[in-house]
Amino acid sequence: MTRCLSLALAFALAAGAQARPFDVGDLVRLERISDPQLSADGQKLVYALRQTDWDANKGVQSLWQLDVGRAGAQPRRMTAPGSSAMHPRWSGDKLYFLSTRSGSAQVWVLDGPGEARQVTELPVDVGGFLLSPDGKRIALALEVYPDCGTDLECTKKRSADDEAEKHSGTKHDRLFVRHWDTWQRGTRAQLFLFDLDADGKAGGTPRWLSRGVHGDAPTKPFGDMSEVAFAPDGERLVFTARIAGKTEPWSTNTDLYEVSTRADGEPRNLTAEQSGYDTTPVYSPDGKRLYWRSMARAGYEADRNRIFERTLASGALREVAPGWDRSPDGLTLSADGRTLYAPVDDLGEHPLYAIDVRTGKTTRLTGAGNVGGYAIGERAIYAAIDDLDSPADIHRLPLRGGEATQLTAVNAGRLKDVEFGAFEQFSFKGWNDETVYAWVVKPVGFQAGQKYPIAFIVHGGPQGSMGNSFHYRWNAQTHAGKGHAAVFVDFHGSTGYGQAFTDSIRGDWGGKPLEDLRKGLAAATEKYAFLDGSRACALGGSYGGYMMNWIAGAWPEGFRCLVTHAGILDNRFMSYTTEELWFDEWEFEGTHYERPANFEKHNPVNLVKDWKTPMLVIHGMLDFRVPFEQGIAAFTAAQRRGIDSEFLWFPDENHWILKPQNSVQWHRTVEAWLARHTAAR
Repeated sequence: MTRCLSLALAFALAAGAQARPFDVGDLVRLERISDPQLSADGQKLVYALRQTDWDANKGVQSLWQLDVGRAGAQPRRMTAPGSSAMHPRWSGDKLYFLSTRSGSAQVWVLDGPGEARQVTELPVDVGGFLLSPDGKRIALALEVYPDCGTDLECTKKRSADDEAEKHSGTKHDRLFVRHWDTWQRGTRAQLFLFDLDADGKAGGTPRWLSRGVHGDAPTKPFGDMSEVAFAPDGERLVFTARIAGKTEPWSTNTDLYEVSTRADGEPRNLTAEQSGYDTTPVYSPDGKRLYWRSMARAGYEADRNRIFERTLASGALREVAPGWDRSPDGLTLSADGRTLYAPVDDLGEHPLYAIDVRTGKTTRLTGAGNVGGYAIGERAIYAAIDDLDSPADIHRLPLRGGEATQLTAVNAGRLKDVEFGAFEQFSFKGWNDETVYAWVVKPVGFQAGQKYPIAFIVHGGPQGSMGNSFHYRWNAQTHAGKGHAAVFVDFHGSTGYGQAFTDSIRGDWGGKPLEDLRKGLAAATEKYAFLDGSRACALGGSYGGYMMNWIAGAWPEGFRCLVTHAGILDNRFMSYTTEELWFDEWEFEGTHYERPANFEKHNPVNLVKDWKTPMLVIHGMLDFRVPFEQGIAAFTAAQRRGIDSEFLWFPDENHWILKPQNSVQWHRTVEAWLARHTAAR
């Protein structure tokens, strides 16, 4: 594919400009493309663009349009500056989106020249929306008190009353008490259907589509309107929900519910016989079949996503592409109903695949890099693609094959004089002599014959992958810009290498992965003469943070320093304080009180006596996934052992560091730590 940013750097260098290393100051200010949406006539592509408001310490999103039907067209801004606009969706020639410009999150529409018009004026925020196929109705995701029902003023008043109360206690009789970074206060995400009047405004008493399903729709904490679909005739709607009884925190079972958009009646469970995740429903163009992603094993959030087809009249069920050992991330169906499209993790890449509905044949459509969003037209696919040295831009791929063309270069000006480190993938024999893949990124200013210190990055998940993508929290190029070579390994448990490889980490958190990391670092230093294995620091977050705490005791001679972000020190304490209990109960094959030995097998707290490596500990106080006390405990352990250690904590961050200025502080602290401990001696 065309690499405009690389060309921009080449032109700058040819003109005599001095190249400079990539830095976190660049990272937090980059413009981020997402959510490309193609108009029905295939002539206009709209996408969301996140820009950084440094003074306000936040990202602000706007919508931009590219006339893809006109050669040489340049993107133009569609929404006014000053407030965020996101989630663009076409309905005919009208563009709907969410915006906070009225003071709360509401739906707006651009349906001609001039300013956007407000579609919803509700007393509560709109969490998401979906237009009916005829454009005359709109489904909204709203956070409400279930006993308030369709009386949205009731929800607003109760929330205000709760805020005004003098007492501050909240009583619970079931989990979740808190989730991700939010305390549960009794509200639920629910779906409501509004009619659009002659002026295009949502009005009247809405139909409560998810009535009778006691759960969040869309699901929490990361569910969105991809979990909701209208039938082509608009007479039915299907949505995803997890029943919110006492078992919710230890169950991954979500189901698809179909409900009439006209007649009264409660939603009907379409997937009651399936026990794992069922999500992202898509109707066939004739409305006779439904496609979705489904996991087989209850309690396992990283099982393979299978693709299912249900004939709605008969209930007949069929798996599409049952022999495909990959896990699709989302689904889109072609206009003729013959082809499904899905991005997947695949050997360290995240490409887009086409799946023939009838035969199950799979075809990879994109090359190297990460597909972060895409839109399917009659003749072309428009995808936001990034890789290890390029933030996302829109590319056009011919539907019938051919070369991809880059259409945007939103960061070309900002990166015109920036140099990135070259990168490549390599493989080695890991645990049980099985093939394991890894990446190396050379430092900026690389010179043959020199030796460079190593930033050895361990990804989280653990069922995840740190591959050929441009990451905004764990970006290898920020380390390359500081003179470190970055090395990262997709150890056993990673995704994109087959489900058996992913499953292999269960019950063995500190076993196979640690062996892969040891062998991976050894293989890298043997293969690449420029890597100085004696000057290596390891760093990781979440599971990667757990691995730092495990390495501290199980491989204490391996590194000059460690950085543990949101890491687990004590598996036992984690099992009783995290919010999504299914995670620990799957990974350790039961609860702690049932299988205590499983939690002790690779428990970092048991090896603190062997710690000696300098450690930087980082944690967010709003992290309810890996509670804040795990970070305090790791720092306490290091301090009590007399180890060189520091503790950086954020009162306003969760499991991730999201605010621009906090991100810069995070990176500067980590960079200084690595520089101090990898300096030549």
